[in-house]
Amino acid sequence: MLAFFEWCESTLIGVAVRESLWLFPMIEAVHLLGLSLLGGVLLVVDLRMLGLGLKAQSIAELARQTRPWLVASVLAMVATGVPLFLSEAVKCYYNTSFWVKISTLPVALLYTFLVRQRIAADPGLVTSARSRLTAIGSLALWFTVAAAGRWIGFS
Repeated sequence: MLAFFEWCESTLIGVAVRESLWLFPMIEAVHLLGLSLLGGVLLVVDLRMLGLGLKAQSIAELARQTRPWLVASVLAMVATGVPLFLSEAVKCYYNTSFWVKISTLPVALLYTFLVRQRIAADPGLVTSARSRLTAIGSLALWFTVAAAGRWIGFS
């Protein structure tokens, strides 16, 4: 597996990002903006599912309105995360935080788009034990992804 990570780091994109003085910080800035947008979109719906805030709107309507922003933020995170990874793939290979993030990320994505979105889209959904558990699961998964991702830079 290390050979694959070494290959990733030697790609044209990996080398360009790593050797540029400004490219890594610019991509990282956009990545963090995507993270902020993702966090905001998730919080709005999850807090509503917990019964905290925006009670004038139904959960289903709020989930529908925020879905394009959710998709856009995930796409921005992937589009910026790949070149960041390619620029320091070998470092990531030896980094436990990277493995926590990369293991939790697909679970969080699947949970968000297959479980949370389906439950939140129910027009009859009101704040209940079901909605609260769904929101807590979402928040826990995405907090893990975000915290592990931020910790990559510190380890």
